[in-house]
Amino acid sequence: MIYTVTFNPSIDYTACVDEITLSKTNRSYDEQIFFGGKGINVSMVLKQLGVGSKALGFTAGFTGAALEGYLESIGIDFDFVRLDSGFSRINVKLKGLTETEINGSSPDIPKQKLEQLLDKLDKLQSSDVLVLAGSIPRSVDEDIYEVILKRIEGKGIRTVVDASGKLLLNSLKYKPFLIKPNLDELGGLFGVNLTDKAQAKEYALKLKQMGAQNVLVSMAGDGAVMVDENGGVYEIDAFKGSMKNSVGAGDSMVAGFLAAIESGESLDFALKLATAAGSATAFSDGLAVKEDIFALLSQLD
Repeated sequence: MIYTVTFNPSIDYTACVDEITLSKTNRSYDEQIFFGGKGINVSMVLKQLGVGSKALGFTAGFTGAALEGYLESIGIDFDFVRLDSGFSRINVKLKGLTETEINGSSPDIPKQKLEQLLDKLDKLQSSDVLVLAGSIPRSVDEDIYEVILKRIEGKGIRTVVDASGKLLLNSLKYKPFLIKPNLDELGGLFGVNLTDKAQAKEYALKLKQMGAQNVLVSMAGDGAVMVDENGGVYEIDAFKGSMKNSVGAGDSMVAGFLAAIESGESLDFALKLATAAGSATAFSDGLAVKEDIFALLSQLD
């Protein structure tokens, strides 16, 4: 079973306006609501690819209840820890001539509630996969990913870390099965500006030497590169399509990669499916759906 952990679930409210005028009443001509958070996004794309998972994390208030109701309606299994106060965050995105985002703050997570999540993770078995994705609320210690990885160390659980900065670097000593930085995040880890696949491969290999088993680097319009657990290096060009949305593209790549691995496919195919899933999300208003993912895969034929 694949388990995804999202510390910061959210409801994204997107409003499209012709032009935003400050200090005036602005009216939208189109509105959309998306439920998610990085780990939840992985679970939703896995569902599209026919792979089951269970979403873990924290929900609170009426927004948390709405999120749970939506996931139940689309058949996503979940076991969230319900918080007693606050509400799951709402992110507001204003799209006009430019795009402006206001990301809400997360509810506080008390220590006893955090322990409830850790207790759930203690039940994972050696055949399971654990995905740790996204940022950490201010109420939780910054080393929480390390705490989790240390707690399950030695159990044979494959772990995926999709995070940036210290969250990612500090996880490497626990030899995660997969990490997925984008090109900017990869360069930021080493304080360098990366611009091409040759550089991406060079620094992906460094992350492998630091402990990661498989390193998948997303490069937006330039495709992706991957270094596998045996030191093999792969690359793929970007798929053709019109960019509409960057939210969830990286999460979709993680889902595509895991779906291929869970189905016994090769790492080469895992890279292809990951890139197709990420691109399908980038070319859509929301997360990728199965038909769009496999339509892009057909370009390779």
